[in-house]
Amino acid sequence: MRVTFIGDSITDAGRDRADPGSFGDGYVSLLAPGLIAEGAIVRNLGVAGDRVADLEARWSVDLLPTRPELLTVYVGINEVWRRFDSDDPTPTGVFEQTYRGLLERAVQTCAPRLVLMEPYLLPVRPEQRAWLDELADKRAAVARLAAEFDALRVPLHDVLAQAAEGRDPAGLAPDGVHPTPAGSRLIAGAWTSAVRH
Repeated sequence: MRVTFIGDSITDAGRDRADPGSFGDGYVSLLAPGLIAEGAIVRNLGVAGDRVADLEARWSVDLLPTRPELLTVYVGINEVWRRFDSDDPTPTGVFEQTYRGLLERAVQTCAPRLVLMEPYLLPVRPEQRAWLDELADKRAAVARLAAEFDALRVPLHDVLAQAAEGRDPAGLAPDGVHPTPAGSRLIAGAWTSAVRH
């Protein structure tokens, strides 16, 4: 089986982009050994900083040639973050429409089983609480797309928020977004629960 992961820095996780066999040190690196042991060809196509518009720009060159049979897409938090740190918003309607176009192209090209990862945020600074409404809009868009495309949805925000209850969330994501090894294990576990159920 050809298994491809595409998304932003949480998927990228420091991979060597010149090495097709590099998985970085995040959740993909935790999932890859088991998948490979089952005979899968695994590719990590995450790029730090990517938004859905960036995925669109490289979809035909990076993603479609891998012809995935199982495709995981993880995007959305940079749309939220850039609104607040750069005054560069991505309206949810635009996010959803662009994302839908990518999924349609994937389905038409190689008909993969789809896994959509929901963006999450664990506020570690008071001002990040103001991001949660925007995040909720992006999460809702991912949920709608998962239903529309009969995709598996991985509810990461709920998983991470529940894990952070009663503890310092920085232990899971020091900046609220980028996971520690413990956070990556939770993400990998949530993916596995969704895909293997």
